[in-house]
Amino acid sequence: MNYFFFECTDITNINLLNFNTSNVLSMKKLFYNCYSLKSLDLSKIDTSQVLDMSEMFFNCTSLTYLDLSNFNTINLTNTSFMFDGCSSLIHLNVSKINTFKVTDISRMFSSCRSLKSLDLRNFRTFNTIDMSYLFYDCNSLVSINLTSFNTEKVKNMSYMFYNCSSLKNIDLKSFNTKNVNDMSYMFDGCSSLNKLEILHFNTCNVKNMRQLFNHCSSLKSLNLSNFNTNNVTDMREMFSECSSLEDLDLSNFNTLKVTDMIKIFEGLKMNIKIKTKDQNLLNMINIRLNENDFNW
Repeated sequence: MNYFFFECTDITNINLLNFNTSNVLSMKKLFYNCYSLKSLDLSKIDTSQVLDMSEMFFNCTSLTYLDLSNFNTINLTNTSFMFDGCSSLIHLNVSKINTFKVTDISRMFSSCRSLKSLDLRNFRTFNTIDMSYLFYDCNSLVSINLTSFNTEKVKNMSYMFYNCSSLKNIDLKSFNTKNVNDMSYMFDGCSSLNKLEILHFNTCNVKNMRQLFNHCSSLKSLNLSNFNTNNVTDMREMFSECSSLEDLDLSNFNTLKVTDMIKIFEGLKMNIKIKTKDQNLLNMINIRLNENDFNW
């Protein structure tokens, strides 16, 4: 059923009650760019054999309600871009989706700008490798449950929470980041975050931390004392515009391999306390001191 309703831009309602999908292996781009679609009843659809649901509802910008609680996704391996661009979705029920075999969930909920809550407590991500852009620009999201997430195999978390500007807290206690190599822009634009506990993050394989906390303007304290940055090459604008930060613990940072740390402390408070022994970071601090941007 790949591309079956691909860019059927004038359709407002689709009835699939008489469709036999028991042998369907792929629903990739099934409703791709059906931007006039307002109603969709999927209560009788059989998805038990489906492997690929990537871009299934891509840019269905008029959909406000979607209930997938009947979906049997025991064989599913790809959900990337699945709801990307569903900017009017207010209610999305994915409580029964089985993601155990899924390796790619990148951009799955990207630009779902009207969603205020998302319950993913039943998501099992044991085999997921790519979580990049997962909640990109979900700027109305105030509640998200990630307690069941297993991120042991994940390599890419770039842009994961980018511009989730309404989120005040994210519980990431379940996150295992030992294989992650890219964390660039991960929390960029999370301007309402007032607390972030990631001291347990294992960053030994991370190479890119560009703009990791950029514009986290409500954070007052950030403890990264356990961060291993031995392999990081990019720290450009890492803490830029964290304008409320009062305490920043970088006591174990090693920037020997870093080739770009331009504007790493741009826009910080005048009286911020930064704890570090790293000479390159101390040099950056001294440069800022000489420019009278903040006092050490």
